[in-house]
Amino acid sequence: MAEITAAIVKELREKTGAGMMDCKKALAETDGNLEAAVDWLRTKGLAAAAKKASRVAAEGLVAVKTEGTRAAVVEVNSETDFVARNDKFQKFVADVAGVVLSVGTDVEAIKAATYPGTSKTVADVLTDNVATIGENQSIRRAAVVEVPEGYVAHYIHNAVADGMGKIAVLVGLKSAAGEEALAGLGKQLAMHIAAANPASLNTAELDPELVEREKQVQIEKARESGKPDEIIMKMIEGRMRKYYEEVVLLEQVFVMDGESKVKDVIAKAAKDAGTAIELTGYVRMELGQGIEKKEEDFAAEVAAVAGR
Repeated sequence: MAEITAAIVKELREKTGAGMMDCKKALAETDGNLEAAVDWLRTKGLAAAAKKASRVAAEGLVAVKTEGTRAAVVEVNSETDFVARNDKFQKFVADVAGVVLSVGTDVEAIKAATYPGTSKTVADVLTDNVATIGENQSIRRAAVVEVPEGYVAHYIHNAVADGMGKIAVLVGLKSAAGEEALAGLGKQLAMHIAAANPASLNTAELDPELVEREKQVQIEKARESGKPDEIIMKMIEGRMRKYYEEVVLLEQVFVMDGESKVKDVIAKAAKDAGTAIELTGYVRMELGQGIEKKEEDFAAEVAAVAGR
């Protein structure tokens, strides 16, 4: 049997918010498998389904650049939030977003591209910035949304300057309707996505592994009710519909009115515009998402320094 260390118990507690003894029991029941232990706690009602895996922490900015029916978003990281307020850093991030529109989303291709207004590469300017500002910086990722006709809307949450902040959302609306008819809808959809953080555009694009994992959790929870199998299967169907409504964009309840589904909001807008409107895709990029920043124990650090 795998060793249940204090570190893995701590990590499970941070993931789920469950108590220490429950976490120890979950790990014992799952032979130390962290993800299986998360699911075990959920089947027992001891962890929230949507609990974030860990505290996400990284500094820098995400920035958006639009051009006709295309828009790009890029994330550039720094060590401290102080740098994110630096004018030189902000200009660099904005310029790199423009480069993404020209060369695409591959980070190496972005760094190899010529930096606007210079003969240097983006990588060269990045190196200069690190030396000038005195803090490590990196281009982490980029994305582009485009439509053959229609409008690409964007929204910046926690904006620190024009077109850049902590969360950026792009929404592609394919339609023969003009920008005037699509801009308001696109902005509201982008704001919804920023708040609701959907896992996919529709049920077909949802990760099959996520679906199966959720289904197994719900099956185990339903079986604990002791009801007959035919009743359990109906329970599962209802719970999975609810799951889709929580994580699939088109099935979610629109945060702006708290009643309509997103797909119905788009259908109504299309009816009002007198032409079809299709939400073809979206990007939600949150600063530092998926990056774990080491949490320093300040007291221990001071004690270590004092003991030298």
